[in-house]
Amino acid sequence: MNIILKSTLFTLNKAQSLLDTLTDDQLCNPSIGPYYSSIGSHLRHVLDFYDCLFNYGDNFVVDLTSRSRNKDVERQCCTARDYLNTTIEKIKNFNLNLDKEVAVIDDMGLGKVEINYTFSVLFVQANSHAIHHFAIINYIIEGLGFSLEDSDFGYNPTTPKNKTVNC
Repeated sequence: MNIILKSTLFTLNKAQSLLDTLTDDQLCNPSIGPYYSSIGSHLRHVLDFYDCLFNYGDNFVVDLTSRSRNKDVERQCCTARDYLNTTIEKIKNFNLNLDKEVAVIDDMGLGKVEINYTFSVLFVQANSHAIHHFAIINYIIEGLGFSLEDSDFGYNPTTPKNKTVNC
């Protein structure tokens, strides 16, 4: 299996242990500022990105603005786990050439644009996006007063560890 797909699975598997740790109440708790979003809303957002990636159709067009936004994923660990497992299975079974060109539609704030990607680029973006949201989830977890056993959850592998910054 390609390193891009392996890396994607490595990142998403971290969400498995997250969901094994959470209760439904913790998943949907929006009480932590400054944005008052829940762990579930971030996890659903990440999985929706992958869902868009797999809905490329016959013309190989991925519309990142067309998300399912299933609110049950945000509120129920079992539903979130099912969505995660479905996503993981789709990645494991992905059999297109990663160098295949795909048109990606996204809204960058001033309206929809269409950009040419490859599936490799799209998976790399999705993985980086997931790590970013996992970092936010980690912030929410700390605010809720518990922690995960995985000290690398939400940690970008390109960020140096144990560096002291003097301001």
